[in-house]
Amino acid sequence: MSGTFGEMGSLLKQAQEMQRELDRVRTELREKLFEGSAGGGVVKIWVTGDRQISKVEISPEVFAAGNKQVLEEMLLAALRDGIGRATRHAEESLAKVTGGMKLPGLF
Repeated sequence: MSGTFGEMGSLLKQAQEMQRELDRVRTELREKLFEGSAGGGVVKIWVTGDRQISKVEISPEVFAAGNKQVLEEMLLAALRDGIGRATRHAEESLAKVTGGMKLPGLF
């Protein structure tokens, strides 16, 4: 019966190590920035690895054109680009820790 408890202890230790590694990856993701852009770079949005918007930059030439709809479309495209980059990176980073298992609630 002691073999069973030894195996459980080993599993618990592995789970704790995985949790520490997941915490480290989450911290790194919060600090890492991903740039999304649209319109050849006239609209840029920076997104953290945990998908929080950090910064928006719009070139003055966009305002000079005076087309609100174009600006809105470029903002949306840049946002999707930045979030997509951040999401792909987060999934890759977390997959390294989990061995590719999709665990709910990681991000």
